[in-house]
Amino acid sequence: MKTKSIKWFGIFLMVFSISGCKDVIYENDLRNVPVYMTYNELRSAVKQQTPRSLVKPGKIYFKDGFIFINEELKGIHIIDNRDPHNPVNSAFIEIPGNIDMAIKNDVLYADSYIDLVAIDISDVNNPKEVERIPEVFPYTVPEIKDANLLMAEVDEKKGVVVDWEIDYARLQVERKNYPIYRSGWYGERMYMDAAYANFASVSSTSQSIGGYTSSTQGNSFGIGGSMARFGLNGDYLYTVDSEEFHIFNVENSEKPVLASEKEAGLDIETMFIHDGHMFLGTMTGMLVFSLADPENPVQINSYSHVRSCDPVVVQNHIAYVTLRGGNECGRTVSKLDILQLSTDYKNSTLLHSYTMKEPYGLGIDDEILFVCDGKDGLLVYDASDLAFIESRKIAQFAEIDAFDVIPFNDFLFMIGKDGFYQYDYSNLQDIQQISHIPVQEYN
Repeated sequence: MKTKSIKWFGIFLMVFSISGCKDVIYENDLRNVPVYMTYNELRSAVKQQTPRSLVKPGKIYFKDGFIFINEELKGIHIIDNRDPHNPVNSAFIEIPGNIDMAIKNDVLYADSYIDLVAIDISDVNNPKEVERIPEVFPYTVPEIKDANLLMAEVDEKKGVVVDWEIDYARLQVERKNYPIYRSGWYGERMYMDAAYANFASVSSTSQSIGGYTSSTQGNSFGIGGSMARFGLNGDYLYTVDSEEFHIFNVENSEKPVLASEKEAGLDIETMFIHDGHMFLGTMTGMLVFSLADPENPVQINSYSHVRSCDPVVVQNHIAYVTLRGGNECGRTVSKLDILQLSTDYKNSTLLHSYTMKEPYGLGIDDEILFVCDGKDGLLVYDASDLAFIESRKIAQFAEIDAFDVIPFNDFLFMIGKDGFYQYDYSNLQDIQQISHIPVQEYN
């Protein structure tokens, strides 16, 4: 009888423990254990470094003859591109946790894990942090080291998670989901991606910069790639995570102020700002927001498609949307959708849809369409007749793994898995690669 009582008492304790702590269990096994950077370390880490090789390049941004290339979670490379035939890797800004960027005047805005930082780049060889808004972005973690092992408890009080190590210990396993920093490229990851500011909407005087004419020279904004989550419009910087807008007043460029935050939707991936409107690429479609009230974007239109990864770019009330399937975004469908937008952007009609292999970023310059089709390389199309784009391929550069592009004044800036490329497309019958900065190492 005593033995049975002990047995039932043990079962009672086990049931009580499970029912009373249903969200937490204890296990003694190998885990992905977080490696932290303290908040003090994070907020004193932004600094200029000597140039370093590209290793895992992500977003690209162009302003005043300089190319800015994100190094996944590490910082930003500064490339002097005033002679596009001979780009010079000039400097590196160390910014832990960086994925995105945008530039107004001489101030670079960048994410640094959960913080927004403003960096004075009036002297690109001596950048200086001038402002920081802490804890404005969701607490996010890098991809775990071993997907076959559980993630150990994350203690947000210790700082931000910068890495993982595999450890064998009795650990509390917290059933809490954290978003993962995804650059949009490595291992099919997508979390925070930079803005494609439409430079044509900014008045300027063209100036010659080392071989090409730059109408952004001296402009308030630069130009980013299509894999966008940061964007500028007037006196406002817009950033978006997977569900929420973070809107900053940047009237004083060096003193950004968080103006508002609001729900944006679900599974948001990219942002494109054009003609006073914001176009969000999501895993299930495109959302259109009016920026008439800059601190309160209002959704006015939506277009739904099968679940997939996609960015969107817009020109002359035509939206170009790439859908990439066969990944964490969902189905195996990969294609290019072309939509007609009404003059007030409140309605959209699917005009044409073209099958693609693995489309990522894209860009449109007048009637020339550039599509990064992953391992199929860079594709260039004549888009003068939207009904016949597929049969009007101008060129294909197949020996590269293409990710995103910025077309600008007959020059194309492209980032890929193996580096930064530039092309001269002034002669569409003979598009020339004019320079390449390779990736030094890729793991």
